[in-house]
Amino acid sequence: MRIATWNVNSIRTRVGRVTDWLVRTNTDVLAMQEIKCKPEQFPTAAFEEAGYKITMHGLNQWNGVAFASRIEAQDVEVGFSEMPGFGKDMAEEARALGATFDGVRLWSLYVPNGRTLDDPHYTYKLEWLDRLAAATAEWVEHEPNQPLALMGDFNIAPLDTDVWDIDFFAGSTHVSPAERQAFEAFEQIGLTDVVRERLPDGYTYWDYQQLRFPRNEGMRIDFILGNDPFAARVTSAQIDRNERKGEGPSDHVPVVVDLD
Repeated sequence: MRIATWNVNSIRTRVGRVTDWLVRTNTDVLAMQEIKCKPEQFPTAAFEEAGYKITMHGLNQWNGVAFASRIEAQDVEVGFSEMPGFGKDMAEEARALGATFDGVRLWSLYVPNGRTLDDPHYTYKLEWLDRLAAATAEWVEHEPNQPLALMGDFNIAPLDTDVWDIDFFAGSTHVSPAERQAFEAFEQIGLTDVVRERLPDGYTYWDYQQLRFPRNEGMRIDFILGNDPFAARVTSAQIDRNERKGEGPSDHVPVVVDLD
């Protein structure tokens, strides 16, 4: 089974790129983030023509998560227990979607950005990650033998080498001690970055501004974190850097793993 995650940065803008990539790479399940549309706006027909079914959660033109799969999605779950919201009404945003594919439990996750260290969105980000970690610990405890992976845009660079210049990010989000501690919590639960052990280096995101991609001034912020049963099945991994090239790319690229 080939599984991937990709922050597509608007599926309506990039539907052609995504469906072409799915078919070309023979991917079975793709977790997508930042689809930026409501259910009735999703270009479902193009995916169906390519042989993929869509499972999605989108509320408006912001955020949004989905799966495109050639395998039937089972036990679909929107959001996780006590997932915090944001704004005056503390409404839940479309940032988490879980589903099981051939016995493998996957979550497509779009972690809040944080914006700046003194922004309410930063506090929201840390609370969101804390609650996700608590929910994940419960999943691992209750179903220890089920392969499980958290996939998506975590908006955290866990290591200094995950950004092109750590000094450039001084005092910024994505690299703060609190965010990195929140990321480490998943390792303490028992999840492993199943890509890094095979690909220690490489970025997954390059800003559109200031020629970041041609200069390779990127960040590694998209991950696949798996429990032991999931990690044991991983046979290979890749970061598809080429998808940042060409016309109309997302600012993120696909992160891919193969399971036996």
